[in-house]
Amino acid sequence: MQTIDEALARLERSKFRNGFRLDRKDLEYIDKKGMDTIRRHAVDFVRTRLAPAVISNDGKQTPMRGHPVFKAQHATACCCRGCLNKWYKVKKDCQLSDKQQEKIVNLIMAWIKRETERGSE
Repeated sequence: MQTIDEALARLERSKFRNGFRLDRKDLEYIDKKGMDTIRRHAVDFVRTRLAPAVISNDGKQTPMRGHPVFKAQHATACCCRGCLNKWYKVKKDCQLSDKQQEKIVNLIMAWIKRETERGSE
């Protein structure tokens, strides 16, 4: 079982995953809404878009932009069940447990936190 820091370090070695960044608009949105609201959005997106056992549009359910959490999902390979399986060995075609969902949200939020710190430098 890898830690969040280990997962983020591994993701940074992927040219594709490391290419995602929060832009000024994303950072302003986070600043306006606050991290608690962003976390609630992440919880909702994971619960509705990733957690179900069967996802009819798996691989296409997470937009590439439009919300900071969407970018974070792609950056952390938490965008679809295929990526979750490839990167974290999460089984496809079975409901994600509450614990799994919590771990995914924690990883997404850790990436967002790093990005907000990077953006404020």
